Amino acid sequence: MPRRKPAAGRPQRRKDVRHGEPGDAFRCVGCRLDVPVHAPGTAHRNHCPNCLTSRHVDHRVPGDRRAACRGRMAPVSVTVRDDGEWLIIHHCQSCGGLSANRIAGDDNALVLMRIAMRPLSGDRLRTGALLAL
Repeated sequence: MPRRKPAAGRPQRRKDVRHGEPGDAFRCVGCRLDVPVHAPGTAHRNHCPNCLTSRHVDHRVPGDRRAACRGRMAPVSVTVRDDGEWLIIHHCQSCGGLSANRIAGDDNALVLMRIAMRPLSGDRLRTGALLAL
């Protein structure tokens, strides 16, 4: 997957900064799975690779861990950048905030596709309309 241009990106913490030791893990607030801190493809693990649920820990910059909310963030949508990179849109169930998080290499592909297909599964959109395209 191609990377974004460094000059066009938002500010982030340095990529060499890791939270915790290599053996550290955190417990998912959604499925209660023990999740390793390190993730392939991203420097800041911020969601469970199994259910894609997150905790509201970052305030403004990815990896800053300065949010005071600490609420449960449910995955509501998926978006794609111009370079083809996928992002998960999370909605905080405590404060109502939205955030976009990069997917990691070990994320559950079936759950990602279910979230991506949600807009097409509504009652208003029939299968015949999709086939007519």
